[in-house]
Amino acid sequence: MSELYNFNLCNLPEREIKPRKIGITMVMDKGISLRQAQDFIDTSSDFVDFVKLGFGTSLISKNVKEKIKLYQKANLKVYVGGTLFEAFVIRNKFEDYIKYISDLGIDSAEVSDGSIEIDHEKKCEYIFKLSKEFMVLSEVGSKEEGVIIHPSRWIKMMENELKAGAFKVIAEARESGNVGIYHKNGSAHSMLINRIVNKIKIENIIWETPQKSQQVYFLKLFGSNVNVGNISIDDVIPLETLRLGLRGDTFFTFLPESINKPI
Repeated sequence: MSELYNFNLCNLPEREIKPRKIGITMVMDKGISLRQAQDFIDTSSDFVDFVKLGFGTSLISKNVKEKIKLYQKANLKVYVGGTLFEAFVIRNKFEDYIKYISDLGIDSAEVSDGSIEIDHEKKCEYIFKLSKEFMVLSEVGSKEEGVIIHPSRWIKMMENELKAGAFKVIAEARESGNVGIYHKNGSAHSMLINRIVNKIKIENIIWETPQKSQQVYFLKLFGSNVNVGNISIDDVIPLETLRLGLRGDTFFTFLPESINKPI
């Protein structure tokens, strides 16, 4: 990765190169323009793997197909938010959903049940069917504040969804970062997270980390190549500096002990 940097500084963590299976960064596009998308690509595409067209924005955004082509040309995988998947499902329009994302020209899809209740076997059926044509990311956890899912249930759902064909499972936090794997104040449910990683391989999970403190938490816990998502367009470069220990919050995290001492 050093060829991407302006100076080959020693003792930086080694980042995986694209196409990555670990160290993934998933960004949320909440409806930016074509011009903004091109600016984002010019500055940040080397550090991004997936772009999620958040919630139902793809249904109403102008020039969405052109924007998707821009992202794909920059070697970014694109998918529409799981909330839109749920909006189709609750209206009994799953086949129309497949047609919709196929017409957009994307090859990835998100399956979630954060806003509506879907029988878990049925959710896995959706994942299995979609995985025949698309790279599937499945989201686990409720978007509703105060909804508690027992750790054993989180683990079982993640296991089943991976078996059904999901490429990765996404640990829910919303774009606000105060539900799912987080408390109302944005702090991590550390017991839940530890229970999950005792059973699910860390490389198979994308942790939603919209807040900087949450990004720092997971980088310190699991290292610079942890998978994180729901990153804002403007936070990609700041996140990458956190991954490399080039920001105060993680400055000493990845330095070898031989130089991690007072000067």
